[in-house]
Amino acid sequence: MKQNMGLIDRGARIAIAVAIAVLYFTNVITGTLAIILLAAAGVFLLTSLVGFCPLYKVVNLSTRGQDS
Repeated sequence: MKQNMGLIDRGARIAIAVAIAVLYFTNVITGTLAIILLAAAGVFLLTSLVGFCPLYKVVNLSTRGQDS
């Protein structure tokens, strides 16, 4: 599994995941929307930590620089 995510992409995904978690734990988002967003946050966090996005692979996209 070759990494296909750059540092900015990974950082943005982590920031979004943290923001969703904060919104959930402060009860700003609740119900079904909260569950869906938490699942998305989990995927964002996992792909950021691994550096690989399966969707990017499907569409042949990479945000990782050539020198990385």
